[in-house]
Amino acid sequence: MTFNNADLLTILPTILVVAWACVLLMVIVFTRKPQPALVPGLTALGLLVAGVIEALSFGQQATAFGGMLSVDGFSHFINLLLIGGGLLTIVVSYDYLQRMKLARGEYYALMLFSISGMMFIGAAADLMVVFLALEMLSIPLYVLAAFARPEARSEEAGLKYFLLGAFASGFLLYGVALVYGATATTSLAGVFAAAQAGVEYPIYLLLGAGLMLVGLGFKVAAVPFHMWTPDVYQGSPTSVTAFMAVGAKAGGFAALVRVFIVAFPSISEQIVPVLWAMSALTLVVGNVLAIAQSNVKRMLAYSSISHAGFILMALVAYGQDAARFDVVAATLIYLLAFALVSFGSWAVVMSLEKSEGRGLDFADYRGLGTKHPVLALSMAVFMLSFTGVPPTLGFAGKFYVFRAVLEGGYVGLAVVGVLTSLVSAYYYLRVVVTMYMHSGNPTIHSDNRLRITAAATALGTVLLFIFSQPLFDWASRALLHVF
Repeated sequence: MTFNNADLLTILPTILVVAWACVLLMVIVFTRKPQPALVPGLTALGLLVAGVIEALSFGQQATAFGGMLSVDGFSHFINLLLIGGGLLTIVVSYDYLQRMKLARGEYYALMLFSISGMMFIGAAADLMVVFLALEMLSIPLYVLAAFARPEARSEEAGLKYFLLGAFASGFLLYGVALVYGATATTSLAGVFAAAQAGVEYPIYLLLGAGLMLVGLGFKVAAVPFHMWTPDVYQGSPTSVTAFMAVGAKAGGFAALVRVFIVAFPSISEQIVPVLWAMSALTLVVGNVLAIAQSNVKRMLAYSSISHAGFILMALVAYGQDAARFDVVAATLIYLLAFALVSFGSWAVVMSLEKSEGRGLDFADYRGLGTKHPVLALSMAVFMLSFTGVPPTLGFAGKFYVFRAVLEGGYVGLAVVGVLTSLVSAYYYLRVVVTMYMHSGNPTIHSDNRLRITAAATALGTVLLFIFSQPLFDWASRALLHVF
C-alpha cells in the first residue's frame, strides 16, 4: 500500500486530533506549572478546529490509504458527533476534576487519543483498520477508568475494563483472521464480493462474523457481554463515565454498522437471529436490572445497556436492501439523542456528587425540584427522553428505530421493545418522583458549567425533537451513496 499527501488531507480532522494530543503531551512535559485552564483550553481549541474542517468537508466522498479508509456522509456524521461529545466532556470535566483533585493534563491527551480512534472507526473500510481503531479507542479508556488512583474502586474499574476488553479484542482479531482465511482479503468491499461469488469454506466466514460480533458486542455493552459496565461506570470518575458512555458506544456501533452492512449482507440470514436474540436480551436484562439499583450511576449504567438493545433493534433489519438506509439513519439519530441526553444527565449527577462516592444515591435527589428547579427540570427532561416520551429527541429516536424494525417485519422484537420501554418508565420516573414528591435538602456544587450544560442539553433535547424529521431526512441523504 502506498499513500501520499492527498490521503492525509482526506482524513485531516482525524490527523489533527492525533497531532494535537501529541502537542498537549509536550505542553504538559515542558510546562512546569501550567495554568489550570491551559490544557483544557488547548484541547477545546484543537477539537473546534477539527470540527470546523469536518463540517466544511461534509458531503464530500473519498477513499484513502489504498481504500482502507472511506470518508463519506456516515464518517462525517459520526466524527461531528464525537467532536461535539469531546467538547461537552471538556466542559463537564473542568471543575469536576478540580473538585475531586484529579486535574492532570494527561486526562485531556488521553481523551483526544481515544476520540481519534473513534473517528478512524467511522471511516474504516478494512477489518484491520477496525481492529486498530478499536484498540486506539480502548487503551486510553482503560487508563481513564483508573484515573482516580489510588482510589480502590477506580483502580478496580480500570483493571476490569482492561482484562475484559483485552479478552474481547482477542475474539475480534480471531474473527478477522477467520474472515481473511475464508475470503483472502480484509477489505470490507472485498469480503462482500468474495462472499457473493462463493467461498470454499463458508463456515469460516460465518464463524468469523460471529466472533467479531462478540468483540463489538463488548464495546457497545450488549448482553451477554455487558458484565463490565455497571462496575466500570460506578468506579470510574463520573466525567470519564460520561465520555465512555457516549464515545465507546458510538464507536462500537459505527464499527457494527460498517462491518455488517458493507461486508456481511450475504450471510444476514444466519446472523439476524443472533442479533434478534442479543437485542431482546439486552433490552430485558438492562431494563429489569436497572429497577433494583439504588445508586444513580449504576442505574444509568444499566440504562446504557438497555439503549444498546434499542440500537441493535434497528440493526436486525440490516440484510434487507429496502430497509438499509432507514437502519443506518435510525442508528445515527438514536446515537445523537442518546449522546445529548446522556451528557446532560451525567452533568446533573456530577452537580450532586461528593467525594468518596457520596451524593450518588436516589435519596440524595430528594427535594431537588424545590431547591434547584432548573437542574431538576433538566433531569426530568432527560428521564422522559430516555423513556421515549414526546416532545423529546429520545421519542424521535425510538420512533425511527421501531419504524425500521417494523418495516423489516420483526414485529415480535418491536413488541419486546415496547414492553421494556414501559418497564424503563418505572426507574426513570422514580428519579422524577424523588426530586419532586419527596422533601429534602440536596446540596449541589456551584459549578456554572455543569448547570449550563444540563440546561442547554435539555433545551436541545426538546428543540431537536421539532426538527427530527428534517434531521432524519438529512442523515438519509448523506448516506445515499454510502451503503
